[in-house]
Amino acid sequence: MNKFVEVKDLFSTNNKYIKPFLERFQYPWEVLPEIKNYLKFLIGEGIEGYTLVDGNILMGENVKISPLATIEGPAVIGSNTEIRPGAYLRGNVIIGENCVIGNSTELKNCVLCDGVQVPHYNYVGDSVLGDKAHLGAGAICSNFKGDGSNVVVRGDDDYVTGLRKLGAILGDGVDVGCGSVLNPGTVIGKGSRVYPLNSLRGVYPEKVIIKSNSDIVEMK
Repeated sequence: MNKFVEVKDLFSTNNKYIKPFLERFQYPWEVLPEIKNYLKFLIGEGIEGYTLVDGNILMGENVKISPLATIEGPAVIGSNTEIRPGAYLRGNVIIGENCVIGNSTELKNCVLCDGVQVPHYNYVGDSVLGDKAHLGAGAICSNFKGDGSNVVVRGDDDYVTGLRKLGAILGDGVDVGCGSVLNPGTVIGKGSRVYPLNSLRGVYPEKVIIKSNSDIVEMK
């Protein structure tokens, strides 16, 4: 079964530069190796209403960036997005509109759709976060296995990704509690919520409350 792991089941963004990119792929982890090339295309073609900064960063309107943030391109930063002090963008980052990249948050080779909030001490590497996904303070997307082997997504079926680095895939509206660790290859369906201090691995359905790996309840 492919339930809850395909792009069409996880994301419904209408962002003008993210939507056509995601729609190329069946599975969201297939996006990750192509981010760099897509950014090269976007920077070359431009995005209407966006300004090219430092040769490899496309920036929308009304973006607020702290002078204490560090941004390494290539990157796209959507309109009305706020990048707070200590944030570090390490390149190959696509950020949608109306996002918050917060204090000491680090992004690398990832896609954040519209309205995503990663506001406090978060790490998002090799991951895709859907519209209005939110990470609580200190929640991280772990993207590398301790033994260095390729990541396998463990759902109803096992999906061999061929990727040594794969963080988390969060559907639209997923809310992850403070201090949680999303281990490599974690996929969470639309609208689900994760209690604080969890360590998750595998595929979780949409519209559930994940209290722990052994305590998952449907939302009412």
